[in-house]
Amino acid sequence: MDFFSGLLSGVMAGQPAWLVAMLAALICATLIVTFMALGPIAYVYAETKLAGFFQDRIGPKRVGPHGLLQTIADAVKLLFKEAIFPAAADKFLFVLAPCLVVIGAFLGFVVIPFGTRLQTADLNIGLFYVVAVSSVATVGIIMAGWASNNKYALFGAMRSAAQIVSYEIPAVFSMLVIVMIVGSLSLQDVVNAQQGGLGYWLVFRYFPLNLIAFLVFFTASLAECNRAPFDIPEAESELVAGFHTEYSGFFFAMFFMAEYTEMFIVSAVASVLFLGGYLAPHPALQTLGGVGLGPLWLLLKAFTLIFVMMWLRWTLPRLRVDQLMHVAWKVLLPISMTLAVVVGGLVLVPATRFGFPWDRWLAWPIVLGIVVYLSVGLLRAVLWSRARNRALATS
Repeated sequence: MDFFSGLLSGVMAGQPAWLVAMLAALICATLIVTFMALGPIAYVYAETKLAGFFQDRIGPKRVGPHGLLQTIADAVKLLFKEAIFPAAADKFLFVLAPCLVVIGAFLGFVVIPFGTRLQTADLNIGLFYVVAVSSVATVGIIMAGWASNNKYALFGAMRSAAQIVSYEIPAVFSMLVIVMIVGSLSLQDVVNAQQGGLGYWLVFRYFPLNLIAFLVFFTASLAECNRAPFDIPEAESELVAGFHTEYSGFFFAMFFMAEYTEMFIVSAVASVLFLGGYLAPHPALQTLGGVGLGPLWLLLKAFTLIFVMMWLRWTLPRLRVDQLMHVAWKVLLPISMTLAVVVGGLVLVPATRFGFPWDRWLAWPIVLGIVVYLSVGLLRAVLWSRARNRALATS
């Protein structure tokens, strides 16, 4: 918001400060709403293509070049599709529920820093704010299940409440690890604590403790987004479609718009907390020709984590309810609590206040090894798929 306020102050010299601030806030809100509305179109297309690749299928290809217009056609169809209200539903709550879910996803954008000045609001309790507003979507999901007056929808809503409450606890303990290291809840302060390049990113601090904290946070985030293998609230094999069984048309689309937006939010938060946020892996890559590349770096990191979420969805089977609770309470929670205690103790010791001696030297070998491993695996998968397609074409 400071960025747009600075631009408008030059253009609107002499105008009241409140008018400049209001217009800057309006521009930020417009950009966020546009990103929320158009982002899921790209995410859905990417996921359908990735699902086709992982399952050795083609994916959408008929509507537009390479199927690029398929998700746009789906969005237009949902916009004009009739919204059907169950006869015994509470119509007010039925309509309010998807609105709350979308608002919960929307509010998270307020504190995400895309640059030193590209942030709607730099709250000194930014991380606490993210945790708080993420609960708004939970209220909307429970409301959707209750208002539908449908047993399957209510089961899905109650599962969602149990799941999100359970997995928020290890996620918050993982965040606490970063808060103790940085000494602040401001996301800008968290990013500034990682200045200096890849070796200073917090995921490599106290290696491998913070790496484990990152994995715990990312796993809990999957559950909070209702993504496979934690998509028990929908569970189409058991509950038809879970909490949104009775929804159709644009109301149905709102739930999925919120889900994909929430995927971006948690990926962006994970990038800020552990992966340097808008900072480049090397300071020399932070600008290009005098133009800051901070927003692009944050988007690249967030989209990479979204890709991993999609990858896991089409790789792992759905957990049972008892398995889901077991992972939360008997696996992730003890690990995250232990990490919080151990890292908190290391921060208090002067010799380890800023990490272990080997932290900065392990970052580049680990990252390069992961990149090479994934690149070789992807190349082998592509070559195998092409060979198989040629064999099928000639048979």
